[in-house]
Amino acid sequence: MGRFMKVVYIAGPYRANGEYQVLLNIRRAEEIALRVWKSGAACICPHKNTAFFGGAADDAVWLEGDLEILLRCDAVVCVENWHTSRGAVGEVSMARANNIPVFESFEEFERWLRESPDTGGGQSGS
Repeated sequence: MGRFMKVVYIAGPYRANGEYQVLLNIRRAEEIALRVWKSGAACICPHKNTAFFGGAADDAVWLEGDLEILLRCDAVVCVENWHTSRGAVGEVSMARANNIPVFESFEEFERWLRESPDTGGGQSGS
């Protein structure tokens, strides 16, 4: 077998001024997540992972957990307007500080995925 599937983290806005806007943020991230899966990589979409959990625990639980998951990923793909989210900016900063590739365009991500070695490759394959 020897082949490792890349694991990709989706970074983008979640919080918003109302539930409908939160839903739209989730849907935008979900669209990118589906594209990642269709490209042949596994994907963690934190927007879907804890959708509408607000108030069930302290926000720090979700935020710290997301960062821990991110550190175990091979790459980050950003949702359009990711830079408007304080959380996504922090995620991208952490990824870059840990030499995890960050892609602001899906085309860049697809090129990286095509050119990645079949074995070993990133964090999860080491």
